[in-house]
Amino acid sequence: MCALDNRPSGPATSLLTEPEPPRRRRRVLRRLLVVALAGGAAAGGALLLWHPHEPRRSPRPPAAGPQVNRQASAQLLTAVVNGLPAALPDLTTLIGEREARVRERPRDAHAWAVLGAAYMERARRTADTADFPKAENALQTSLEVSARGNSEALGALAALENARRDFPEAKRFGEEAVKAAPKRWSTYPALIDAYNGLGDYKAARSALDKLMALKVGADVKPAVMARASAVYRDRGWREDAAAQVTDAAASARTPAEQAAYLCQAGQLAWERGDRDDALRHFKAAVALDPDQSAARAGQGRALAALGRTQEAVTAYQGALAHRPAPQVALELGELYESLGLGREAEAQYGLLRTQVQRELDAGIDDDLVIGQYEADHGDVQEAVQHLEAEWDRQPGIEVADALGWALHRSGEDQEALRYASVATDSTKGGGIRSALYAFHRGMIERDLDLDAPARRHLQDALRINPYFSPLQVPVAKTTLTALGQEPPEEPLPG
Repeated sequence: MCALDNRPSGPATSLLTEPEPPRRRRRVLRRLLVVALAGGAAAGGALLLWHPHEPRRSPRPPAAGPQVNRQASAQLLTAVVNGLPAALPDLTTLIGEREARVRERPRDAHAWAVLGAAYMERARRTADTADFPKAENALQTSLEVSARGNSEALGALAALENARRDFPEAKRFGEEAVKAAPKRWSTYPALIDAYNGLGDYKAARSALDKLMALKVGADVKPAVMARASAVYRDRGWREDAAAQVTDAAASARTPAEQAAYLCQAGQLAWERGDRDDALRHFKAAVALDPDQSAARAGQGRALAALGRTQEAVTAYQGALAHRPAPQVALELGELYESLGLGREAEAQYGLLRTQVQRELDAGIDDDLVIGQYEADHGDVQEAVQHLEAEWDRQPGIEVADALGWALHRSGEDQEALRYASVATDSTKGGGIRSALYAFHRGMIERDLDLDAPARRHLQDALRINPYFSPLQVPVAKTTLTALGQEPPEEPLPG
């Protein structure tokens, strides 16, 4: 994601130990993995998922476990069904209850949908790839045993495919969910995410407008505001985005939900370069929900920007302990690299490689993070290959930026500028105010001898967020100094 210079890298070890299987083959492997994990779950003490075409077995007694009062249980059930943030311990309790339920009533489509949604949310929160095939199997079972349009399972499948970064599939399931229940608010957020991942921002705005026009209860209004905030952020409407998510956090009903919205507010503060405000929001989120790994990673980002590097490392390590996300491992590795700690940096890149391989085996599309890593720390040509394939499948803004940077690193600056323009020019789709995107475009323009726009975009990067990257901020400052001051305008001939 970040580089010390803009020259093409020499030969390097690839992130992947062997060639990545084609996408169609990965989907077949994913289906086989679903069957294998579902069939072998009993040996590990987990739920043996029933298939509707198999003969019914005698119901097992419900698994023993902690009981929650009925009101709290109903609230948690509503949260999971509607895709609201939930605490990890509560998710584990709910999963145990739903597993017992589907054993007793294997044709209960609602119970299967709740179980699948809970597996998916736990996988998203912990990066435990074993939960993804469990989620898919439960949700597909829900569809098979349901007698009519099953918007719950379809919406959860859309969210699952978003988590796997398979946006075409997420769009398909999301549109089916909306068709089945156009007035059900929870069918829209996953569809909005899918449209964004595909770069269809007009469709995303239209889906948000339909969501905002629905009449929703006070219990889900914060989630709708948080969703609006995310779309406003993508349009570049920072003040509107901050206002919406602040209101969402203030009116959230549970600590886990409030923590999620505070984390979102912290990320907005970070993107505008407000280190102290970002840190305040991230700390508040972790205090409410210690399993909020994104907030822990945010603390690491803000603390590093404040020069409190040891605290930053501790925060990043805490984030990775709760959720070993490849992107967070990449960030910590680059922080170590900026401090001259090469061995520690390589250890984090090793963690990234391990987790990426796990995720690929579970059917997760990691081409974006592979490309970001390879562009600056591995094989540039492999980065281009992965990102071009990703762009062909799902041409979102984040992919445009990463592909433009990878092409630049491989020496193809003219082509690189085309993608960097998509990521940064609002007339071409790029409404997000990103310091990193502006930096990438400025460096590409510098190598094309476009000094004036290069100077402008590098200045924009440091103006948007002067702390956007521990590796790239020094590069931006050095490059700006080398470019010098913009020459004064020549007077028009009299």
